[in-house]
Amino acid sequence: MDRALTLHDLTIAGIAVVCGVAAALLARATLRWLGVRATRTRWTGDDVIVDAARALVPCAAVVAGLAAAATALPLTPRTGRNVNLVLTALLILAATVTAARIVAGLVKSLAQSRSGVAGSATIFVNITRVVVLAIGFLVVLQTLGVSIAPLLTALGVGGLAVALALQDTLANLFAGVHILAAKTVQPGDYIRLSSGEEGYVVDINWRNTVVRNLSNNLVIIPNGKLAGTNMTNYSQPEQELSIMVQAGVGYESDLDHVERVTLEVVDEVMKEITGAVPDHEAAIRFHTFGDSRIGFSVILGVGEFSDQYRIKHEFIKRLHRRYRAEGIPVPAPTRTVTVRQGELPVAIPHQRTDHEFTQALP
Repeated sequence: MDRALTLHDLTIAGIAVVCGVAAALLARATLRWLGVRATRTRWTGDDVIVDAARALVPCAAVVAGLAAAATALPLTPRTGRNVNLVLTALLILAATVTAARIVAGLVKSLAQSRSGVAGSATIFVNITRVVVLAIGFLVVLQTLGVSIAPLLTALGVGGLAVALALQDTLANLFAGVHILAAKTVQPGDYIRLSSGEEGYVVDINWRNTVVRNLSNNLVIIPNGKLAGTNMTNYSQPEQELSIMVQAGVGYESDLDHVERVTLEVVDEVMKEITGAVPDHEAAIRFHTFGDSRIGFSVILGVGEFSDQYRIKHEFIKRLHRRYRAEGIPVPAPTRTVTVRQGELPVAIPHQRTDHEFTQALP
């Protein structure tokens, strides 16, 4: 210390600190006002930037006030240098955290805009956040005078041991990156694995894929298993799909009349039921001479996988009501069993098929 500490020095230092705190409060209020304005824009990136700046700008104002206060005090060169290093390190840490939040938020916003759903692929968000924080940590160490070269060397040597110990974790990590890069599965897709698991993809993180099934339960699938199994994606290449409903009419029915009535019901369902495809081209295909009926398939269009259950429900109800009104018979399967007892045959009608069985009784 070149000279003694005076009341004037303390007053100047106190004023500098108070000014820094006041500037931080003013900046926080300004950023809150900007945050309200940012929510009214269509771009989500400004919300991310303003929200992240709420932590950096007030912290920078306080650090500036402390630096000004340190300059006003009669500190020794060594003490002044240490204070400046600590304040610089704090500012770099705040800037690093802010940068990590901004980059992660922008990546998340980009993932949402690409997939078009609320859920996001957090694997990219986590990777970018870790990379930015790691770079900032190394910069802080370098600023404090700590050589990072030995640290990088140690990390390179120890990385092999870590990789061997975390083989499954790294395999799932790279499998998740491959899945997202190849765009075979995106958050919001409805998938079904060959092992039976199915549902909507909620998120793909660094270790597993979260799937929500139709009963609203979450199924956790390791990324490695998802990448190495047979899978059906009902949302690719487009969400609209066709489903078939099996039906049948009696042999005495006029098939042209049946086809015309059925197509009218299909058109009605496609236009009136939510989740159907209004411009779907209705189709009916007769395919089987059954035991008691002529079977056919009706092709319906649905906008999304889970809509098929509601559309099938409404179609079957309306088709049954229309067949009854038109007098089109839908016969129940029957079976005639002939039982011989002595010389007198006895016919017993029974539902199922038209096969005739003969049983000789003693």
